[in-house]
Amino acid sequence: VNELGVFEMTSTGFKEISNPSAIFIENEDHQIAGSVISCIIEGSRPFLIEVQALVTKTVFGYPQRKASGFDLNRLQVLIAVLSKRAKINLANQDVILNVVGGLKINDPSLDLAVCLAITSSLSDLFIDRKTLIFGEVGLGGEMRNVSKLELRLNEGEKLGFTRAIVPNSSSVINKKIKLEKIKNISEMVQLFKLK
Repeated sequence: VNELGVFEMTSTGFKEISNPSAIFIENEDHQIAGSVISCIIEGSRPFLIEVQALVTKTVFGYPQRKASGFDLNRLQVLIAVLSKRAKINLANQDVILNVVGGLKINDPSLDLAVCLAITSSLSDLFIDRKTLIFGEVGLGGEMRNVSKLELRLNEGEKLGFTRAIVPNSSSVINKKIKLEKIKNISEMVQLFKLK
């Protein structure tokens, strides 16, 4: 079973944390380029998490790719897709990616958040902290549906999120969160004016 429980060590022992999403995105006020919020599913539970990227000019001959909490091979694939499909030039840029909170994430719905964090850092533009980002990115730059979209949106709604960027083929409706649907990562770049 692939379930995740989040506990806090207290003087009386372990206590379950009832709202772990609040821990993983605890600082709402820090608006920095390269930081976005997404929602993953671990087992049957949704968790809101922060993805941070830092893109800097390469000092050495070969650009560095580093990832903490995210598969490095997947990061390299997403960088290649950004380069080829969205014309984002990262050939002379180091890319460092971090999933806040120490989690190791394998959920493909994090792809779009990773791409947006990278382009946001490169462009030095911040993304509103009340916007959720999720979608799997294919090799053609196309957006692919994510599982349990309604569950993810409900978790965002509980924490006051007002906007979500989702794949175009999503059919879920949420009355409190404005859904913006995109077909591919080029539309993401245009939507956030990142070029």
